[in-house]
Amino acid sequence: VVLLDYSRTQLLQALVRLGSSLRYIYVAADIYHLPFTPGLFDCATMIRTLHHMADARKALDQARQVLQNGAAFILEFANKQNLKSILRYALRRQPWNPFTPEPVEFAPLNFDFHPATVRTWLKLSGFAVERQLTVSHFRIGWLKRHLPLKLLVAMDSLAQFTGDAWQLSPSVFVRSRAVGNGKTATTEGEAFFRCPACGTALEDSPPLITCAGCGRTYPVEDGIYDFRISG
Repeated sequence: VVLLDYSRTQLLQALVRLGSSLRYIYVAADIYHLPFTPGLFDCATMIRTLHHMADARKALDQARQVLQNGAAFILEFANKQNLKSILRYALRRQPWNPFTPEPVEFAPLNFDFHPATVRTWLKLSGFAVERQLTVSHFRIGWLKRHLPLKLLVAMDSLAQFTGDAWQLSPSVFVRSRAVGNGKTATTEGEAFFRCPACGTALEDSPPLITCAGCGRTYPVEDGIYDFRISG
């Protein structure tokens, strides 16, 4: 299991919680320059992260590249076409239109996306959408204060299954499958990592990994592979 984040702090917290067993590999990297061999993984999740990506389409392209054909991909995204935004737009409480296809940056590096746009991006990146679930339907302060938590959870669970018919909740989960002309699987003995700068296969040689192609070096410190690049 590979846990990837740009933040070393987040990875250190995960390492403390999960431990340093051989089951987990902790990787600090840039989503736009993933350090993995194409077709390496048979599944991936991207949850509560897409809304921080200025180039979400490129991020999905990168995810598809490292997935083998037939791999499952679970994506969660922030939905601009949610009921609260629609009401605020109708009452002229917000300037942006929740029905238009482009993403909206409502705060610095915080984006909401139109569901149809995300589905189009997934298709263009090489994914076939299989199922959609809407969540957080009742993310309203008044309801949280006046209704029991178990009741809200039960109501939200029932509403999730409307995800294929309509999407008016602030968060949408999509399960898709990698299709197209990607790799079927990584062959035994093939490199796990590749240089995120030039694409050269890397030898897994902690505490310092050196790329034979471009000469860049990548440290492995505190059990975390650091493939973040600059410039």
